[in-house]
Amino acid sequence: MLDDPLVHTYAAGKKDGTTILKLVGPLTLSTIFGFQNEFRTTTPQVMIVDLSESPYMDSAGLGLLMNYYVSAEHHGRKLLLAGVNHRIAAMLEMTKVHTVLKTFDTVEDAEASL
Repeated sequence: MLDDPLVHTYAAGKKDGTTILKLVGPLTLSTIFGFQNEFRTTTPQVMIVDLSESPYMDSAGLGLLMNYYVSAEHHGRKLLLAGVNHRIAAMLEMTKVHTVLKTFDTVEDAEASL
């Protein structure tokens, strides 16, 4: 499981200006290098990160999401998380990030909040 790759795909959301980033695999220091620059330069009005198939993340993955969030907020954009499992939710709570990042059960719920 530690050596599992991270696969990512982008899809258009239901509303104009919304992009859904689907992550499959762990979001960790060893897996983010393949896509972090692309992720940082993808700047839709709303980015929904679908973590429903991401079993866990480490502090590097959390840092990547937080950096994106700060940049998005600074430029009037939004970052939403969807499909967060119990393990990732526990990390968000432990680091108090759950008070900053908005999480939703599903991508559909995230899109409905817009």
